Amino acid sequence: MIRTATALSLAGLLAAAPAHAAGGFTLASPSIKPGSMLTEAQVFNGFGCTGKNVSPALEWKNPPKGTKSFAVTVYDPDAPTGSGWWHWVVYNIPAASTMLAEGAGAADGKGLPNGAVQGRTDFGAPGFGGACPPKGDKPHRYIFTVYALKTEKIEAPADGTAALIGFMINANKLGQASFSARYGRK
Repeated sequence: MIRTATALSLAGLLAAAPAHAAGGFTLASPSIKPGSMLTEAQVFNGFGCTGKNVSPALEWKNPPKGTKSFAVTVYDPDAPTGSGWWHWVVYNIPAASTMLAEGAGAADGKGLPNGAVQGRTDFGAPGFGGACPPKGDKPHRYIFTVYALKTEKIEAPADGTAALIGFMINANKLGQASFSARYGRK
């Protein structure tokens, strides 16, 4: 009888697992669909590109239990640098936050939630730096990721590199959710 009850309890847990996984940590954008091409709104204005350089709105749901803050990154693994290209790094986003509004990545950071910090990107300054792959390259992938962190605050120098902040994000990560979009220039 105890074996039967244990087996039924285990079966119930296993049956519930896919439903929990389906409602897991997710990231979406009302302006960018996964796998789509970025628009001129998300293209850098400089380095030969003439976009609007506006960070897209991002929304996340169902973070892992114990989340104390979030971080968001945008990374291009296809940049011809040997190490990719960091387009946006935001950390110390309060745990109560569920989104970043369109344009929150402005250099002044005024559109970010209170306490959030923008790290230096590979453009050399904080703030969102849009897509700007070399002319003639295949379209690059831009990976948008939100990280749920087990710490309220990452202690990083004001001029810390994206790699340093990425190390600290990964050392405190409870979970992450991502989607990718593409952009190329002829």
